[in-house]
Amino acid sequence: MHLTTLSPVGGIVTGIQIDALSESQVGDFAGLLAEHGVIIMPGSDLGDEAFLTFLRSFGELMFTVGETPVAEFPELNVVSNVGRATAPRSSFHTDTSYVRRPPAYTALRAVTVPQRGGHTLFTNQYRAYDTLPPHIRESLHGRTITHVVTGLELPEDAETSALHPIFLRHPISGRTALYLSTPQRCAAISGMAAEEAAKTIAYLLDHSTHEDNVFRHSWSPGDIVIWDNRCVLHRADHTDVAGDRVLHRGMVAAPVLAW
Repeated sequence: MHLTTLSPVGGIVTGIQIDALSESQVGDFAGLLAEHGVIIMPGSDLGDEAFLTFLRSFGELMFTVGETPVAEFPELNVVSNVGRATAPRSSFHTDTSYVRRPPAYTALRAVTVPQRGGHTLFTNQYRAYDTLPPHIRESLHGRTITHVVTGLELPEDAETSALHPIFLRHPISGRTALYLSTPQRCAAISGMAAEEAAKTIAYLLDHSTHEDNVFRHSWSPGDIVIWDNRCVLHRADHTDVAGDRVLHRGMVAAPVLAW
């Protein structure tokens, strides 16, 4: 397994058989994700069955209710601009944070890559925490954000909100990340009035997504990209896309004692 590090977040891994990881390789891979946040595996050319084998090596899979499943592979969902009159909208977020056990990992497999554009952007949430002014860190220490669902029709018994710490200690790396999502999904901060909380969340997101803290991945055929939702925000850039963009997405639930 060979790693080429990227800045300010991420790395490129080559030299492994992705769908046949040994137990020790899975541990090493999880450690790389915990440290670097995002791992890119170029030109892997896996199909959905092999992609699922790779994902299952990290744990129990989960699916966001309301998303469009992949035909014949319902544990995966389709991310696509095909047949849309307007471009999809995407803002920086972390996946499915409105449940008590959000996904530890999300992965995308490139199915169809556009001729131009359609990049995916990632932030380094360790760096976002480390570069917060000391008085901000002190004022937010021990507080939680109420994460809520938006834009999905869920069954009545589905989870729709959950509390998570603003400063999340990663269970593998031991480092602290600034954990939040898009403002529409951050409904409240514990012990803080609504107006102040909204301003604080907007500040934290702007701080996290400053251009010097963002890596832009340009998709190539066969790419697989996996990231650790506990230390990364992401969004798709749908501006000026030329051609079809189709990705298949899978998610791995966080272990009960690792969130």
